[in-house]
Amino acid sequence: MMHAILALAAATLVAASDARTLTNPILPSGADPWIVEADGIFYFMATRGDRLAIRATRDLARLADAPEHVVWRAPASGPNSASIWAPELHRIGRSWFLYYTASDKAADDDAHRGIWVLENRSADPLKGKWIDRGRINTARPGIDGTTLTAGGRRYFAYSPYVGPDSVIAIVRMTDPWKLAGEEAIIARPDRAWERQGGRQILEGPAFLRGPDGGLHLAYSGSACWSDDYALGLLSAAPGSDPMRPASWQKARTPVLAKSPSTNIWAPGHNGFFTAGGRSWIVYHANNRAGLGCGKDRAPHVQQVTWARDGQPIFPRPAAGPAPAP
Repeated sequence: MMHAILALAAATLVAASDARTLTNPILPSGADPWIVEADGIFYFMATRGDRLAIRATRDLARLADAPEHVVWRAPASGPNSASIWAPELHRIGRSWFLYYTASDKAADDDAHRGIWVLENRSADPLKGKWIDRGRINTARPGIDGTTLTAGGRRYFAYSPYVGPDSVIAIVRMTDPWKLAGEEAIIARPDRAWERQGGRQILEGPAFLRGPDGGLHLAYSGSACWSDDYALGLLSAAPGSDPMRPASWQKARTPVLAKSPSTNIWAPGHNGFFTAGGRSWIVYHANNRAGLGCGKDRAPHVQQVTWARDGQPIFPRPAAGPAPAP
C-alpha cells in the first residue's frame, strides 16, 4: 500500500511539473487577437492597422520571441487601404484563408467598411503566395467577418451597421469568399450592458462548437472605448438551423466582463481555438481603467471548460500565470 501511495504521489508531482503555463498578457499589445493551431504550431494575428502579420510558435508562453511575418500590406489608396482590423486565419480544405476588415483611406468611416479575404494554397501560411479574393459580398457595410461549417454547410457571420446599431448577422457561403441568399440578423444590442460608451454595438462574432454538437457564438458588446466592453454569448441547440434567429438564445448577462481585482478592463473581441483536446479563448483587455480603444489592449489566453448541459464555462479574466495549451 505504501508503495502505491508513493507511486501516486510521484506521478502527481511529475504531472504538476509537466503542466505548461504562460503569463497573461502574452504580448504587451495586440487588439482583436486570433489564434489557430495546426500541426502543433500556433498562428497568432492581431490588428496592425496597415498590414497583416502572422506570428508562429509551438509555445504560446514564448509568443513574444516569435517574429512577425508580414504577409500583406495595405495599398496606398482604394477601398481596402485603411483601418486594417480584426484579421482571422482559417484552414479550409487545402488552403489558408485570411479574412480582414478594411475601409478607404479617402473615406475612412463606417459607411465604407467591409471584409476582404486572401487565399494561400501553401501548407504553411508563412510561405506561398497570397491571392486576393476581393471583398466579401455582404448586404451592408460592416466589420469582423468569421466563418465555420455546421450541418455540412459553410456560414459567414459579421457585424453590419443597421441604422444606429451594430448587429450580428449570418449568411450561407457558396465558397470561402462568396455569400449566397439573404442575411439573417440573429442579435441586436437590446440589453443595457450592450449600450455603454454612447453606442449600441455588437461586434467581433466568434464561433465555438460544443462537445454535444451545440453551436455558440460569442460577441463583444458596447463601444470598445468603454471600460464596460464585454463578451456576450448566443447559443443554438444541436441540429438547429443557424439561419433562424429563433434558434439562438442570448445569455442575459456578459460571460466575460471587467474584473478590476485581477487587472482586467474592457475584455473583448475574442477568438476560440482547440489544442490538446481542450477549448481555449484568446481576448484582448486593458490593464487599468480609462485606457480606451488603443494600443494598450493586450492579448490574454485562458481555458474554456464545459458544463454537463453543453454550455461553455468561461474563466474569470485575469492577468498573471495561467495554464497553457
